[in-house]
Amino acid sequence: MQKIDVFPHILPRRYFERMLAVAPAGMALQKRMSGIPVLVDVDRRFRIMDRYEGYVQVLTLASPPLEVVGGPDVSPDLARLANDEMAALVERHPDRFPAFVASLPMNNPEAALREIDRALDTLGATGVQMFSNVAGRPLDRPEYRPLFACMAARDLPIWLHPARPATVADYAGEARSQYDLWWAFGWPYETSVAMGRLVFSGLFDRHPNIKIITHHMGAMIPFCAGRVGGGLEQLGTRSDDPDDAAALGRLARRPIDYFRLFYGDTALFGAWHAMESGLAFFGAERILFGTDMPFDPEQGIGFIRDTIAAMEKMRASDAERAAIYEGNARRLLRLEPR
Repeated sequence: MQKIDVFPHILPRRYFERMLAVAPAGMALQKRMSGIPVLVDVDRRFRIMDRYEGYVQVLTLASPPLEVVGGPDVSPDLARLANDEMAALVERHPDRFPAFVASLPMNNPEAALREIDRALDTLGATGVQMFSNVAGRPLDRPEYRPLFACMAARDLPIWLHPARPATVADYAGEARSQYDLWWAFGWPYETSVAMGRLVFSGLFDRHPNIKIITHHMGAMIPFCAGRVGGGLEQLGTRSDDPDDAAALGRLARRPIDYFRLFYGDTALFGAWHAMESGLAFFGAERILFGTDMPFDPEQGIGFIRDTIAAMEKMRASDAERAAIYEGNARRLLRLEPR
């Protein structure tokens, strides 16, 4: 049985160098990313991967989002370069990287549509990555609807990654979020809110079979299932905003039923109890193995090791583990059998 990691991260060298050249001042990219050489150094990555039998990676581009690095005139070129480089890695190392996920210039929706076609049809990408907001704009805005419609028609997944910078303060009057709480708690919140906005926008009524893989096992949703369930069924009773009640009335099903239509990954940094919560909420058929490699103190080693350990400790059947490790990825991503 293979372990197909659907949510590891990489910065191909040519893309990394271009990103540093065009990124606005003050992003601290050089310090952060240069301190994680596995993001760029493929040989170092292989040495880590060799520690785990049957372990392969579906490549996804690491943060920051393209729309944060450059404006709509710059991001399309960045997307093309990133996708070309990831496709080349897959072509050179198919035994290591069975597929890659395309990045999109989301601040240029027309260019993003073109890049979907190019990346999927020409480069062979197995899906696309979006972030939980587009430089602060929610994903349920009308200009992004064609992107979701395109992916629904193609029946390939969208990878949903959180995005929230330290400059989003936790309290009014403060300049920034302190103590990395924007990352520890802000990112799960961002993912959960993005999921909710997509639900109440009617996305799943328009596209019942759309596939969205949420990073970190659906973030807060499995743990907050009680609030999502009975709580959101009372939408409109806690505010005077008429759109709240109207949004609930437009849905064909209970809100919680839509949240169960998302997929989750196992990138919980070894928290097996949280993994069990996700398994209970989504079901084994909607969970994929993912590690978030290499953003751990051991630069990749720890997240892979701890995620595998949590998979083995989690109360699940052998058939469920096989589906999470390999079967679901092969089915959703249309990966060829070994």
